[in-house]
Amino acid sequence: MYNYVIEEGIELRPLQVFHTEPLYHLIKASKQHLREFLIFVDLTTKEEHTRQFVEETVLSNAKMKTFVSVIYVDNQVAGLVGFNDIDYQNKRAEIGYWLGEPYIGQGIMTKSAEKMIAYGFDALQLNRMDLKAASTNAKSRAVAERLGFKEEGIIRQAEWMHDHYLDHVHYGLLKHEYNKRTQVNK
Repeated sequence: MYNYVIEEGIELRPLQVFHTEPLYHLIKASKQHLREFLIFVDLTTKEEHTRQFVEETVLSNAKMKTFVSVIYVDNQVAGLVGFNDIDYQNKRAEIGYWLGEPYIGQGIMTKSAEKMIAYGFDALQLNRMDLKAASTNAKSRAVAERLGFKEEGIIRQAEWMHDHYLDHVHYGLLKHEYNKRTQVNK
């Protein structure tokens, strides 16, 4: 098990079954904020839905198919960040993230995703990170761009969201780009 302290008050911890209840309540409390870009929010109508997701993800993490962590802010569950899919053969992973509404706009996600990316490139020896964000999700896209991801294209009508399709912007970050960026920032 790990607890990775990013800075005072912000850390990443492994997703565990006991996170079900606080995640469920965070989703409920942040429903209006999250539902615009995350379809699972409307499908999460009871705690059992969150429990099923958590149990499946804990198992997937144990099999090293995913690597999803809980973001803690001042010892409170604030959101999730991680690799939703790890392709070891091609040395790539897709990163995803979300934060509860009280935690947005404070740089928490940028810092959390930065540590996850470093883990992927350094510990997992990945060569590429993919990230997809709705074209209208300015905050998620800003995180991707702050982290050095390059826009690689638009996937038109990639996702049905409530009553309309969303286009996705596909971003990529290569290990050599990450290494160059981190050397400049030292």
